[in-house]
Amino acid sequence: MSVLTHVLACLFGMGSWVAINGMWVELPLIVPQIPEGWFLPSYLTVLIQMANIGPLVIILMHRFRPGVLNEKPVVYCIVTLGIFVAFLLAFFWKHTVTIGSTLHSVPLLILCFLLSVVDCTSSVTFLPFMMRLCPQYLTSYFAGEGLSGLVPALVALFQGVGVVHCHNATLTLPLNKTLGNSTTDTWGFQAVYQPAKFSVQIFFLLLSVMMVVCLIAFILLNHHPAVAREKRNELYFREEVTRREREQVFSLHTRTPEKKPMLNSFESAKREPRSAFGRGTYSNSEVVFIFVVLAWVNALTNAVLPSVQSYSCLPYGNQAYHLAATMAAVANPMACFIAMFRPIRSLIFMCLLTVFGTGFGAYIMAMAALSPCPLLVHSISGTVVIVLVWIVFVLSLSYVKVIIGVILRDEGHGALVWCGAVVQLGSMLGALSMFPLVSIYGLFKSGDACNTKCPL
Repeated sequence: MSVLTHVLACLFGMGSWVAINGMWVELPLIVPQIPEGWFLPSYLTVLIQMANIGPLVIILMHRFRPGVLNEKPVVYCIVTLGIFVAFLLAFFWKHTVTIGSTLHSVPLLILCFLLSVVDCTSSVTFLPFMMRLCPQYLTSYFAGEGLSGLVPALVALFQGVGVVHCHNATLTLPLNKTLGNSTTDTWGFQAVYQPAKFSVQIFFLLLSVMMVVCLIAFILLNHHPAVAREKRNELYFREEVTRREREQVFSLHTRTPEKKPMLNSFESAKREPRSAFGRGTYSNSEVVFIFVVLAWVNALTNAVLPSVQSYSCLPYGNQAYHLAATMAAVANPMACFIAMFRPIRSLIFMCLLTVFGTGFGAYIMAMAALSPCPLLVHSISGTVVIVLVWIVFVLSLSYVKVIIGVILRDEGHGALVWCGAVVQLGSMLGALSMFPLVSIYGLFKSGDACNTKCPL
């Protein structure tokens, strides 16, 4: 095994979602300076779902023109586009355009849509490309995919995004809703956000550099001699397996007539495909189960729970929110490393682990629904519990995602294409289901890190 190839696969995977993840973690600095304000996250959710036009085109090409589409030029195009768009964001994210009588951040929204197209399309192009390498490197790719959320989060953490301190202040509050403009002054705490160590422009330039790293890793995966040797080793391995299978078949034909029918029937039963999907390893019901689980865990981890993370964590304090976000991002690549050494492919175990992770997700959703006064809100134990729950939730379901990727990798190129498509489908359904609940009906109430008072 080549350590260099593992590192390159990891860096390549890091470029899959690093741009959009970077946008999300930078929102606290972007929102106060644009006319859309905190409506921008809702717009981003819609734009990301619209960007699924990219994966749809790829899927249609594989469906109606099989074998025509080559992932390599597509990956070169979308990664180069990601570099270019992230670079433009650094200079145009604050520019506004007057539409009617109101200002809108049209350049920001257009560039965010293009970044979303890049990242969504990566799900159905990066994974199939990994078929060219040995199966062990797929886990490194998934580790890099996890780093695509962790690295921007760490950069934003160093930048000082969202760091808030509570200071004594005189707050002006409305005296009574029926008295019009009548107000009263009261003593309390005011949340003061600390200035960032470097600007949003520099952050977007760093995102562009991360995409450049992804492009360099992809170039080396295609042309570096060490990686080429890995490809030759895999080809040799396949030829060796084929040769041994032929020798076994030949030896069966040379056996005595009494043994030949029995062995041939056993061999044919052993090799008979259980379904038309991939190499036929799994039955149709098992394939459906795998894809349902894949859609479910991606809906939870990519859309449903992230949309309520602030509601579930902020009542416990700003530090709890940042710890949960950062440690959950660490849990993703950690799950990939665990899967690298302990790949348990049992479907029963996968089902149990999915139920286990979903249970922790239910606790997170319950705390978000109870916001701004969730359980144990005034205690340190509440902070510890919510952070640990987020870690276990991401760790367990990320492991499920990696194992499904490994399983589908063994089923062939087409299986990985469908894997990327189902990932996007699950994420889209999760986002569309949560968007009206969070942004339209306002079922979740945000907690104030400084002034929320709850009964003990």
